[in-house]
Amino acid sequence: MEQAAWGSQRERSSCPSLFCPHTVPLFWCQAQSSTRSYGPVFEEQPAHTLFPEGSAEEKVTLTCRARANPPAIYRWKMNGTELKMGPDSRYRLVAGDLVISNPVKAKDAGSYQCVATNARGTVVSREASLRFGFLQEFSAEEREPVKITEGWGVMFTCSPPPHYPGLSYRWLLNEFPNFIPADGRRFVSQTTGNLYIAKTEASDLGNYSCFATSHIDFITKSVFSKFSQLSLAAEDARQYPPSIKARFPADTYALTGQMVTLECFAFGNPVPQIKWRKLDGSQTSKWISNEPLLHIHNVDFEDEGTYECEAENIKGRDTYQGRIIIHAQPDWLDVITDTEADIGSDLRWSCVASGKPRPAVRWLRDGGGELRFSKLVLEDSGMYQCVAENKHGTVYASAELTVQALAPDFRLNPVKRLIPAARSGKVIIPCQPRAAPKATVLWTKGTELLINSSRVTITADGTLILQNISKSDEGKYTCFAENFMGKANSTGILSVRDATKITLAPSSADINVGENITLQCHASHDPTMDLTFTWSLDDFPIDLDKSEGHYRRASVVKAVGDLAIVNAQLKHSGRYTCTAQTVVDCTSESATLTVRGPPGPPGGVVVRDIGDTTVQLSWSRGFDNHSPIARYSIEARTLLSNKWKQMRTNPVNIEGNAETAQVVNLIPWMDYEFRVLASNILGVGEPSLPSSKIRTKEAAPTVAPSGLGGGGGAPNELIINWTPTLRDYQNGDGFGYILSFRKKGTQGWLTARVPHAESLHYVYRNESIGPYTPFEVKIKAYNRKGEGPESLTAIVYSAEEVAPFRVTAKAVLSSEMDVSWEPVEFANTSFLTEPFSIQIRYWKDGDKEEAADRVRTAGLVTSAHVTGLNPNTKYHVSVRAYNRAGAGPPSPSTNITTTKPPPRRPPGNISWTLTGSTVTIKWDPVVAQADESTVTGYKMLYRQDSHSAPTLYLASKSRIDIPVPEDFTHAFVQIRVTGPGGDGVPAEVHILRNSGMCARVPRVEMLIFMVLPRALDGAVAYGGD
Repeated sequence: MEQAAWGSQRERSSCPSLFCPHTVPLFWCQAQSSTRSYGPVFEEQPAHTLFPEGSAEEKVTLTCRARANPPAIYRWKMNGTELKMGPDSRYRLVAGDLVISNPVKAKDAGSYQCVATNARGTVVSREASLRFGFLQEFSAEEREPVKITEGWGVMFTCSPPPHYPGLSYRWLLNEFPNFIPADGRRFVSQTTGNLYIAKTEASDLGNYSCFATSHIDFITKSVFSKFSQLSLAAEDARQYPPSIKARFPADTYALTGQMVTLECFAFGNPVPQIKWRKLDGSQTSKWISNEPLLHIHNVDFEDEGTYECEAENIKGRDTYQGRIIIHAQPDWLDVITDTEADIGSDLRWSCVASGKPRPAVRWLRDGGGELRFSKLVLEDSGMYQCVAENKHGTVYASAELTVQALAPDFRLNPVKRLIPAARSGKVIIPCQPRAAPKATVLWTKGTELLINSSRVTITADGTLILQNISKSDEGKYTCFAENFMGKANSTGILSVRDATKITLAPSSADINVGENITLQCHASHDPTMDLTFTWSLDDFPIDLDKSEGHYRRASVVKAVGDLAIVNAQLKHSGRYTCTAQTVVDCTSESATLTVRGPPGPPGGVVVRDIGDTTVQLSWSRGFDNHSPIARYSIEARTLLSNKWKQMRTNPVNIEGNAETAQVVNLIPWMDYEFRVLASNILGVGEPSLPSSKIRTKEAAPTVAPSGLGGGGGAPNELIINWTPTLRDYQNGDGFGYILSFRKKGTQGWLTARVPHAESLHYVYRNESIGPYTPFEVKIKAYNRKGEGPESLTAIVYSAEEVAPFRVTAKAVLSSEMDVSWEPVEFANTSFLTEPFSIQIRYWKDGDKEEAADRVRTAGLVTSAHVTGLNPNTKYHVSVRAYNRAGAGPPSPSTNITTTKPPPRRPPGNISWTLTGSTVTIKWDPVVAQADESTVTGYKMLYRQDSHSAPTLYLASKSRIDIPVPEDFTHAFVQIRVTGPGGDGVPAEVHILRNSGMCARVPRVEMLIFMVLPRALDGAVAYGGD
């Protein structure tokens, strides 16, 4: 049955001229069983091991594991000699791991290798060292005292005890754990352990001990030396130049990837500063310079070179130079891989390694011997290793060589049983039997032996190619394969089908962006086969599922492969190819689609001829996208806004063939970026990339400051205000303001220069200025290029001598007061348009007014409540008007003394009696101390339960009667004293109905009675006698 289908090609392709196979070829190597035998391949190898002497661990384990079939047998070598594994030996195997019991340095330190063997061959692991870490004690000998002139430098020698591996060093001063910090004046070398003090001071007197620490895995051990005493002779205050004492080696060797640390420290007065530089190259981002230390992380060959340390102070400098030399461990560039080779063939294996010094490469076979490279025999099968080594390390690469001798065998890859081919086309028939050595191949058609001719080709690998196929080529084709091991054959049947042809090809077309179009493609084909259509754009396959809806199939008719393009974009322009394909052949036709649209972005925007208000722009043409460019426009943005704005240009209209224009009406002294946009009849295109940022030249200001006004302030002052000029109008650096002012009716002008663009007022003080005197005022701006125009003249009045009066203060509680005053009366009612406030100043008796605390209120308010005062303290209070120009004259001050604080002791010995529906509560009266305010009564907060609203009761004496409901069971009560100083500390009790009369010792809580006003939302009652 005839069928047509759409295919999505996933790789770049073109229409093949041979049949398209519909089965995946199978190769014998893919079908081998997963249980095939193979030689050992290391998955874990021994690693360098450091064992701490005296460790609680009683064994060392060196790991070795190899994947192999049959499983590997393991042996171990120490220093090249095979280890004996007996029942009584300290060495034993656990799987492939070597376990050493009770390791001893004298017997067990050395180099170890694991050897893995099975029937396929032998491999040896990399070498791993076992070393023993230790740290002995410092010498018990006393250390000589050190005496030096104060101000000179000094070095203490550490002389660490024998150890392995390296140590970290610190120094103690007088006692543990008083460690000396590295502060620029003092330095501890981590190479030698020595302590350096660049310039001694009196604080350095004392006893010094070197503290050395060893870190081995998770074990840390520290030892410290005998103390050495430092004494100082009389100070030498003379300054002297630096002298470098701690130096890094002349040659420092390092391996790539390591971190290198160079040390440099100098004596000197003043303490020298240390700087680092590389003399034959630039500093890299891997540098971390910390004064005496230079760290270079992850060094590479680019870090090799000469480095200089410079110590400098005001008296001179000293330098020291040394080289960093970079070496590298061996690293493979090309390695051998498992290989299957035919018997009698030649083998070329190569191993290439990098490293410094250059590594030497040697070969191993089954753990030793040489590799044979030509005329392989079965006995050459086995495990091979190449070894690259230099003084910094050794690397191993392993591979298995399998030499095969096999008679030809088609079972895994026979000739295809049915071979379809297109009339007049070409067919390729592989012949790929499994054989070793390679088989000789012959082809027959029926009983006819095929030989190379104009239509028949048999390639060197045995593939049969038939061209210009006709119906007469149908029949049985047999491949015969033979080598010295045997012979075999495989047969397929060739069937000739009708060729595929495109009957209606796509046509070239032009469209605009956003339009739709359908590209036609119809084909005829052999009716016994399926037909598939694919499309490509400029030889890249089109995937309909990933086209974002732009491509879809236009018809469901079997022989029609039309392509619909929806909402075409510029990227859809190009050469479209339709391919009609069956399993035996395919054919293609192409057409060009042109999509016209707005121009592409111009390129290469360059700014030149920069003036104060103009620049010259040039650019290069972008793509016109198949529609001529009609005109250009220029946009710009400044540092003040990221929004692009269209600019004025000269010429006003920039023609489409232009590539330069002048931008005008720019702001002087402003940072700009520019971009260019091209347009045609189809619209405006994408903008160019922004130009580099430029700044226009400076110019004198062209706009006068605005918002000129003023008034208010203190007596004998003229306050002038204005609106600060925005950055857009400053036009240059060194911006400021020039004020001109005079009393109204006079001739001469006074001037004042006010620097800084952000300034917004000026205060002119003169004893001759009377209150509320009118002044004529003008203002202009200036910068370092000149002065700008003056503003219009404004009238500004000097300050009025007005202050609040009839100030009174009244103490409220022990820490609060109320202050009131008569409102300020301004002669100039226009002053009321200037925002002002009232400032209350208060200060303790004996303090200065300048240290007064301040409270500010709105200008029209005539009272204020002040909190946070000290109890029983005399305060002075004054009030003054205040606006943005400052404070006005103060009112006469008044005095007030805050009350004493309330008693600190809560009511005690509380008892209660329940009589009918009344609870009578009594307590001992609270008597105020001399420094406490008198008790005028008591407040009781009564609450039936934890969920009910509280009720406040007031009592003048130490008892109160409270009505309770008949079902009363319990209540919560708080009692506290009250008086002029406020409320005291509460006592809290829990009243129970069945408890009768009972004296209670109250639980005193520091509950601030500021919560009391919320209780007033309930009932307030008066009780007592």
